[in-house]
Amino acid sequence: MSHRLLKISIVAIALLLAALLTRLAYDRWFAEGAVPDRDIYTVRGIDVSHHNGDIDFERLSKADTDVDFLYVKATEGTDYIDPQFYDNVRRAAEAGIPVGAYHFFRYDTDGELQALNFLHAIKRRRLSLPPAIDVEDWGNPDGHTAALIVERLRTLTEYLRGEGYDPIIYTNLDGYHRLIRGNFDNLPLWISSFSDPPLDIDPANIRWSIWQYSHRGSVPGVPSDVDLNVINPANPPAGFTQIPQYETTRQ
Repeated sequence: MSHRLLKISIVAIALLLAALLTRLAYDRWFAEGAVPDRDIYTVRGIDVSHHNGDIDFERLSKADTDVDFLYVKATEGTDYIDPQFYDNVRRAAEAGIPVGAYHFFRYDTDGELQALNFLHAIKRRRLSLPPAIDVEDWGNPDGHTAALIVERLRTLTEYLRGEGYDPIIYTNLDGYHRLIRGNFDNLPLWISSFSDPPLDIDPANIRWSIWQYSHRGSVPGVPSDVDLNVINPANPPAGFTQIPQYETTRQ
């Protein structure tokens, strides 16, 4: 075989491998095939950050948007506060939407300092839902052992509990199996999954409390794609059974 043909063969094989890996990555992390049954999962909500743009909360509060609750990004790591957090919380509360805050957990910084950053942002805010901690590899640096990540996350969650907050843990399937399962089973689970049922080891659907089933939702009042979530009626997080959508009173 000539050198030219060999190079062509190598390039062709490399392209085929790249296409295969791309498809596998898409199927694992981006393909969205889950459609939660509306007769079962009647309580629905979204989560947002400044990346979602300028949200029309009055429009979002209308019944036809299918938004019964809202989570807003508050903080990340030890010193970052989402630039839209305070405004988003204030406007959501004024529109009558039950709202909670979430913190993006950093693998590479101290858990107690992250707790202090989060608490500084959420204290004295008009929040009606328990705080959530976003735990995922995406956006985090490599090189940290699972044991170290779990230690820092436990420090963060225990500090919040010491201040009277009962946090929810948000993660995807990989994060659940690597970091959360067996370590934080005492905390409510918010699982990001595009399969139905959302948690592969939980066919009875009793382990999780919130299911994020799409990253590409379209909701009136939000100018960009948005994450879509449902509440598990068999295991709702503390505080959710008291919010207005359970009484279907909003017009």
